[in-house]
Amino acid sequence: MPARALDGKIALVTGASRGIGRGIAERLAQDGATVAIGYARDHDAATTVLEKIRAGGGRAFLVHAPLGSHGDAARLWDAFDRSGHEYAPDGKLDILVNNAGIGRSSTLDELTEAEFDEVFAVNVRAPFFLTQLALPRLHDGGRIINISSGVARIAMPEIIAYNATKGALDNFTLNLAALLGPRGITANSVRPGIVDTDVTAPWLRDNPAAQAHAASLSALGRIGQPDDIADIVAFLATPDARWITGQTIDATGGSHL
Repeated sequence: MPARALDGKIALVTGASRGIGRGIAERLAQDGATVAIGYARDHDAATTVLEKIRAGGGRAFLVHAPLGSHGDAARLWDAFDRSGHEYAPDGKLDILVNNAGIGRSSTLDELTEAEFDEVFAVNVRAPFFLTQLALPRLHDGGRIINISSGVARIAMPEIIAYNATKGALDNFTLNLAALLGPRGITANSVRPGIVDTDVTAPWLRDNPAAQAHAASLSALGRIGQPDDIADIVAFLATPDARWITGQTIDATGGSHL
């Protein structure tokens, strides 16, 4: 088999049991990486991703670790070590993709402190401390890729707290790039727009009017697919992207230009 861009690399993708995370995990495995499939609840869905990767000749393992409470980052890395000892016996990795997140958020006048705390705990605190604990594990020349959102630049007041978490994640990325540059580690954010996933399915898939509106927002005239985002992440993970760091990559298909 010809050499692939990520042969010999170890990657962790959080929130990889479905949607964009699943697409990223499958693409990185296709490119040769051994992928740790991080998931919080849906064991069956995560197992489906695992089986698909292995059926295609790839290497992967499951990492079960719910996010959103204190100590979640340490528990995830403990699960990584338990499940991945065969693949990463030294606990090291090359690629960290912070994809897991929740989109629940109310309008400003309805938002509760508990809801605010929950969305920030999963979308900001978890990737912050996952990354903090990853630094001794991450090989020099490694990659950190944070999955942000187009709402970090597009005003949508109806989900105001969610939007704020993605802005925080982009700023975190910028600072990581400055901090880790001396080690050759790059850090970048990818901002998807509307993507056809299980998360958007309830209001998008069986609603032709919603589909037409979502497609009209993009300069390219269609709704995004998980592969559209996975391909960008895969490029950022390769040696070809070695000179890109501290950037936010707009992956909205030119929405709201």
